[in-house]
Amino acid sequence: MYTPIAWTKSVAFLVLCSAFLLIRSTAYGAETHLRFYMNDFYTGPQPTALRVVSGRSLNGSTPSWKGPARAPPVWARRRGSRCGYSEGGVVSALSLHLVLEAGEHRGSSVVVEGRIDVGSATRESVVVGGTGRFRFARGYMVSSNVEYDLANGGVVELNVCVLV
Repeated sequence: MYTPIAWTKSVAFLVLCSAFLLIRSTAYGAETHLRFYMNDFYTGPQPTALRVVSGRSLNGSTPSWKGPARAPPVWARRRGSRCGYSEGGVVSALSLHLVLEAGEHRGSSVVVEGRIDVGSATRESVVVGGTGRFRFARGYMVSSNVEYDLANGGVVELNVCVLV
């Protein structure tokens, strides 16, 4: 049987839980969507990625634009590495820092880690952190090839969803 004191305690507990959930949701409620087109070329007069040692690792500082063409300004720069580790297919471990160089998030960066299957039409990776406006960030990145071949590289679209 409920007494007035037990009922009051139950209501107080529910109010406290609701307040906690409200504070949690507003603390991590800012969602930002970013879209870049990364020009990742291994050959030509100005390569943006470099094959290392046996050709299974790539390091690069790749400029990224708002569209697939190389039209200024550079919106972000990808700095990171990709290391192949699969016997079947082209599967790599990705460590990526997207350093934003223009727009409202200039000076901030997003850190992405994950396993990517380069041969897949789309690939999903995890946002594990960031700097500046994206400090304590979490989220995901979906990448897809616009025009790409494994021998020379090409253009890759990056769609990033960041929660801060």
